[in-house]
Amino acid sequence: MHRRKFFRLKLPSRTLTLGKRTLIMGVLNVTPDSFSDGNKFYIEEGAIEHALHMESAGADLIDIGAESTRPGSEGISAEEELKRLLPVLGGLRRLLKIPISIDTQKADVAEAALNAGAEIINDISGLKNDPRIAMVAARSHVPLILMHMRGEPRTMQKGPFARAVMKDILQGLRRSIAVASKSGVAKSQIILDPGIGFGKSYAQNYEVLQKLPQLAKMGFPLLMGTSRKAFLGATLTRDGKPATPEERVWGTAATVAASILNGAHIVRVHDVAEMVQVARVTDCVLNNAFAPKN
Repeated sequence: MHRRKFFRLKLPSRTLTLGKRTLIMGVLNVTPDSFSDGNKFYIEEGAIEHALHMESAGADLIDIGAESTRPGSEGISAEEELKRLLPVLGGLRRLLKIPISIDTQKADVAEAALNAGAEIINDISGLKNDPRIAMVAARSHVPLILMHMRGEPRTMQKGPFARAVMKDILQGLRRSIAVASKSGVAKSQIILDPGIGFGKSYAQNYEVLQKLPQLAKMGFPLLMGTSRKAFLGATLTRDGKPATPEERVWGTAATVAASILNGAHIVRVHDVAEMVQVARVTDCVLNNAFAPKN
């Protein structure tokens, strides 16, 4: 087990303490082609209702994405992304009590989302797609999540994969941190995500989970997103068929527990109620103490 460091993230509305307990980030995909949700929450009313449901189930954060990043997906324009995103943000701004993170690779979208109420930027490209995102984060004084992705969503699972996955992740994230720092993002406002499923083989995803303490040594809070991903479907194959996303809940639970025990501060999940239970019990194991949530 890896003892987590404590961090404090400053948001416009509040300060978040990381490390005392694991924070649950609920995933809200407002896309017509999400790998896990299909187009279930593509309609504004359904998206708002689902976000509120995740909040009531115990989510600490909601991460909203309007551009699919599943393997093989094609990108969309900033205009289309904002068309999907802004009505949902506008509705949630009045109703949601927990912070909103915006999952985007575009600076223009990030800036518009912050103006509409988002308080965290989550860039899966680690500033490779649009480095101006760092300037937006610095100017708005909001936390910035930097994820490692080898390649791009359209081709990332076609390889070639890195020979040494942890070396590839560490080098890539160091480059992302350097870009963020040069743009004025404070070190205390950066969160790292190794990018499970983004340009890694199925075996490498498990290796990253096992070796997560190596990433923790960089001195930043860690976010892990393993929820319902394809490597779990392949692991849970039955009668020659991979488990569907809905059948991967307990496989996700195992990876969430492993992530927490190896240093994750935030876990990004689809099944909030179930993973709240997993995180609460795993936190007790990690801290060697009974610590009910107040």
